[in-house]
Amino acid sequence: MIDLLSYGCIGIGLVFWFWGTAVLPTRKSLLFKLHNLSVSDTLGSMSIVFGLLLRRSQEWPLLLLAIFSLALWNTMLGYVLAYCVSRPSPPDELDAPMPDAHILEEES
Repeated sequence: MIDLLSYGCIGIGLVFWFWGTAVLPTRKSLLFKLHNLSVSDTLGSMSIVFGLLLRRSQEWPLLLLAIFSLALWNTMLGYVLAYCVSRPSPPDELDAPMPDAHILEEES
């Protein structure tokens, strides 16, 4: 029974992974894709690790640490990526038009 539950969790994790990846080639916004990918990746990875926890219960401290690390760092990474994408880029000073020389002479 434990083996069946473990394989079920691993299978659900793989479904989450592919579900998050399937949205990438669509025309949705980049923030939607990032959110969908980070959530599905986190849930899929946690489900797979939980499936492994059911099979290898003697390794529970390391596997629980892996689950907590996935929950914490995947969430933080998704937030940082979304923040970087949503921030407006500074104007490029090299592409700005140069003031005309006669305008500068008239002002002085």
